[in-house]
Amino acid sequence: MLITVSGPAGSGKSTFAAALANALEVDHVSGGDIFREMADERDMSLVAFNELAEEDDQVDRDLDRRLREIADENDDLILESRLAGWMAGDHADLRIWLDAPMDVRAERIADREDKSVTTAREETTARAESEAKRYAEYYDIEIDDRSIYDLVLNTSRWSPAAELEIVLAAVESYDPDDDEGRAPVTGVDYDF
Repeated sequence: MLITVSGPAGSGKSTFAAALANALEVDHVSGGDIFREMADERDMSLVAFNELAEEDDQVDRDLDRRLREIADENDDLILESRLAGWMAGDHADLRIWLDAPMDVRAERIADREDKSVTTAREETTARAESEAKRYAEYYDIEIDDRSIYDLVLNTSRWSPAAELEIVLAAVESYDPDDDEGRAPVTGVDYDF
């Protein structure tokens, strides 16, 4: 079963995807890990590679192409990135979006990156605006469109264990032959 986990920075997607992969005994591929591999391939620091990505759209396109290829080549996998649900397209069996209010996400990021909550909020807001603009420009994706997702969870409302329980119940009840009411991933321009 190919499951995608997407969401904004600080939503808990990496932690959740790793726990879900462990529970289902499948591999977990993280867009963040691929991004770090790409930086290593160019012998660049993450900071320098992030700066390059802001100037060179090919960085995002290469990352997204790799995610798309991974989705096309794997049937039993947790694929996690901001655009995983979109990049996997209709090949994904279950598409999950995780989210939390900005204040919660900013606190999580501040704790993780040892910075002030105010700084984390400002940086996260700027990053989200930049990403939304790029996704619309590159692929005609409106990142705020949740219609392609099968399950949307507010991670500030449940513990990580409860989130896992909710999703495992969804996985258990999944019927691959019942696509009625599922929004297809259409209109996306995968111009890598």
